[in-house]
Amino acid sequence: MSILEYNGASIVAMKGKNCVAIAADKRLGIRFQTVSCDFQKIFPMGKKLFIGLPGLATDVMTFANELKFHTNLYNLQENRELSPKTFLSMVSNFLYKRRFGPYFVEPVVAGLDPDTDEPFIASTDLIGCPMVTDDFVVSGTCLEQLYGMCETLYKPDQNPDELFECISQALLNAQDRDAYSGWGGVVYIIEPNKITKRDLKARMD
Repeated sequence: MSILEYNGASIVAMKGKNCVAIAADKRLGIRFQTVSCDFQKIFPMGKKLFIGLPGLATDVMTFANELKFHTNLYNLQENRELSPKTFLSMVSNFLYKRRFGPYFVEPVVAGLDPDTDEPFIASTDLIGCPMVTDDFVVSGTCLEQLYGMCETLYKPDQNPDELFECISQALLNAQDRDAYSGWGGVVYIIEPNKITKRDLKARMD
């Protein structure tokens, strides 16, 4: 069993028309034993920039704090907001730098460009190899189920409401088929003028 599956997680990001969405489950477990059902896996890194971190819970918290520190440092030094593409490079560099004793996380980045409001989603593996796509990215223990649901439900150029419905159904139905993730979910819809956070109720068994 991989150490990445020890605590369980399911994270998905989708691109819409002038908006992006990122969603995650809330379960923290030790394999099949559930410890908590309100564990944070999505972290804000800017006004329109979020990162989802599935993997080992201790590394999730450590890596999120390190990223937040360096993001704030960048904003102070450059006197401007960090763009999602630059942030992806930062994440990739941090992970590759630690490749011989890696953080056991597989990040998902979602956000809008601070200047052009262009949607951006990407993911990396635990040593920082980036993957940028135009539709959706998934990560976590129910990877195969999420891919199946997203390929079935996703349509390009969805508005924020359609995108919320699509990502919610993909997440809820995928995590129902995975014992390591679930117990509710949280969805962030990122638009040029606002960010909407919604909690999802899910099966608790």
